[in-house]
Amino acid sequence: MKIFKDQLNRTIQLPYSPQRIISVVPSQTELLHYLGLKKEIIGITKFCVHPNNWFRTKTRIGGTKTLNLDKIRELKPTLIIANKEENNQSQIETLAKEFPVWISDINNVPEALEMITQVGEITNISLLAQQLVAEVTKGFASIQPLTGISTAYFIWRAPWMVAGHTTYINDLMQRCGMVNVFANQDSRYPEVTAEELKAANPQLILLSSEPYPFNDLHIAELQALCPKAKVLLVDGEMFSWYGNRMLEAAEYLEGLVREIQREIGS
Repeated sequence: MKIFKDQLNRTIQLPYSPQRIISVVPSQTELLHYLGLKKEIIGITKFCVHPNNWFRTKTRIGGTKTLNLDKIRELKPTLIIANKEENNQSQIETLAKEFPVWISDINNVPEALEMITQVGEITNISLLAQQLVAEVTKGFASIQPLTGISTAYFIWRAPWMVAGHTTYINDLMQRCGMVNVFANQDSRYPEVTAEELKAANPQLILLSSEPYPFNDLHIAELQALCPKAKVLLVDGEMFSWYGNRMLEAAEYLEGLVREIQREIGS
């Protein structure tokens, strides 16, 4: 057995190489697949859609915030990998009384890279995890940011909700040279009114593909509220999935920055 600390500074005791792992966070499930833990993963959530073959074949143990605790108990995991924001605190605390639970807490790119490193350590696949961190770091360093484009990033409709401060999304926006017009709100994901959006007067509005499936119809809706703004649909997974998805995200964000430069300048 070995002692580890998670990103909440909690101490957990784990076997050297856990053989029965449940992941309750979609982006971390994808990371575990990247690290080659095909046999070790015994349970995932219904939102763990990547990779598709795992989604089709692995045991599903409910949603990220509605875990089936009895099914988890039946699987007898030796490690559960969770996240402070994505999972229900009460459920995770209940599970932590019965099983080793490692919890990530990710608000920015450095914390995402730390998560990759630590997941590599707790699963005994440190070398591949470290190589991934190096590649992601190199990719993000190549992004040439815009020069302060005021931006609103929408994650939900009815009510309108946006990414606020201390979020991973906000950190990616900053790295692209976007100034989040709602970063001064108290909430991490504040609700905003049409009047507040008009008052914020962003140059750029980004509509995420998840968790709300924005589409072209919503572009017109937001354009009517902010006629001078450029409104774009963006891939929500690239903005909010941490782990090996960050390899693709760096290239995606580079392309998005170039697109915005062509459309509205920088």
